[in-house]
Amino acid sequence: MKRACTIFIWIAPLLLFSCMTVPRNITYFQDLNSYQQQQLRAGEMYEPIIKNNDQLLITVSAPILDQQSVAQFNLPMITYLAPGETTSIQSNSVQTYMVESDGTIAFPVLGKIHLAGLTKSQAIEQISRQVSDYIANPIVNIQIVSFKVTVLGEVAKPGPIDVKNERISILDALGAAGDLTIYGNRQNVLLIRDNNGTIEYVKFDLTKSDLFISPYYYLQQNDLLVVDSNNTRKQDSKYGTADTYRNSLVTVLFSAVSVIISFLNIVLK
Repeated sequence: MKRACTIFIWIAPLLLFSCMTVPRNITYFQDLNSYQQQQLRAGEMYEPIIKNNDQLLITVSAPILDQQSVAQFNLPMITYLAPGETTSIQSNSVQTYMVESDGTIAFPVLGKIHLAGLTKSQAIEQISRQVSDYIANPIVNIQIVSFKVTVLGEVAKPGPIDVKNERISILDALGAAGDLTIYGNRQNVLLIRDNNGTIEYVKFDLTKSDLFISPYYYLQQNDLLVVDSNNTRKQDSKYGTADTYRNSLVTVLFSAVSVIISFLNIVLK
């Protein structure tokens, strides 16, 4: 009888740990050596593409400053009262252009210009070419002020992320979202991209280094990243929180062991 009890005492912890699901594959880029170089081809392919509903800040200037000639191509500043301000204290704001559903903006003097689907450099070239009919050697700058991406799922801080410099990688976005939680499935990160009505779905495995050579390494405006839950989280969702599940498992396991030991006491007495 003592031998049987001893066996169960040793087996019980083994059963306990074997029943607990341990998260695996939580290390990024596991296939990298201690040191190696890899060409980041994504950087060569990356340039923001203007899309419908983008808010664009467009300014036109010229090397030889002719205020009157240049001013007609720039939207005027708008004046408004901020909350709590009096009529004597006012704030100014630069107006922006909305890319309409047909892909165009209404530009002063030039009228409608189609920009959706163009890269920033292509859009600058197109506007510069048309403005040059009125101003010699115009300088055109474009900024996508509505540039944002959203990260959802198993991250510490899900939600939208404003991108000021129009350049953000998948890793930058996950970092801004506080990184994946211990329950995030690093082998299943989904990118959803709307290309003016055409939806793209791309999955990434963050445990592999081929992410760096993906043409999707840098995100476009309005991209959505969704981090899937690992098996531990999915299992816990059936039973409540992880602590509740483990506590219940321990209780059931040791109750079963106690019943078996009591049965052996009766049989082998």
